[in-house]
Amino acid sequence: MTDTEYQDRAESALRDIELACDHINETTDVDLDNQRTGGMVTLTFANRSQIVVNLQKPLHEIWVAARSGGFHFKWDGRAWQDTKGEGELFALLQRCATEQAGHALAFDQT
Repeated sequence: MTDTEYQDRAESALRDIELACDHINETTDVDLDNQRTGGMVTLTFANRSQIVVNLQKPLHEIWVAARSGGFHFKWDGRAWQDTKGEGELFALLQRCATEQAGHALAFDQT
């Protein structure tokens, strides 16, 4: 993957995460704040726990830090997959966000 391809795919993933947060706030009672700073999106829940999604441009990866741990994702040609077999990026975000919010939340990639 070229640097440009990585940047396009990674930026698209961050936009999809932001849109999913907006959808959650519009359709549920969960208070989920998302803040974008450059190549990083920080999700903050009502209990003040956070999930941080950060682009790692030199490695062509997306990193996620959540209560349950840290995860590294690489593009496999179809989706962002965890480098240690923990699954797809949006499925992991859904699992971690549900755990941290205490409510079932959906993170879908558009």
